[in-house]
Amino acid sequence: QLQVHYQPIVALRTGEVAKAEALLRWHHPQHGMVSPLEFIPLAEESGLIHEIGDWVFGQAADALAQLGRPLQISVNASATQLASPHFGVAHWGARLDALGIARQSISLEITESALVEDSPQVRQCLTDFRTQGIEVSIDDFGTGYSSLAYLKKFDIDYLKVDASFVRGL
Repeated sequence: QLQVHYQPIVALRTGEVAKAEALLRWHHPQHGMVSPLEFIPLAEESGLIHEIGDWVFGQAADALAQLGRPLQISVNASATQLASPHFGVAHWGARLDALGIARQSISLEITESALVEDSPQVRQCLTDFRTQGIEVSIDDFGTGYSSLAYLKKFDIDYLKVDASFVRGL
């Protein structure tokens, strides 16, 4: 019932698809489309987020292998995943290497809530990803309690400002 959809990220100068974001969707047979705002917190609470996150990453890696042209796909990871000692670049890197995909083809996307606790483990996890060539971005920045100071504390490649700040421009 879970599906991965790819939202294109278009370069404004050329109009070409420069990147994509892997988005998880749940099509329930009786309830139709279930919002990620509903099922992701349940997956985190139950611990299933680790298995689901690995599956989404695997789908994105397989899509890159089938695509046959360079493209970067961003894959979301939750604060729960980042805090787990089992989550890390070793698994992602091994999968990409096995498929012959450059590590720069994947981007790790986190929400600002992952940074709020300022955990040494989260900080090390993000550093490890960047050291191995996988970019790290913060999604929907500005919607929670984070400060611009987080941008100095954490090694982040780029920032996706929440749509509420740019809507109507």
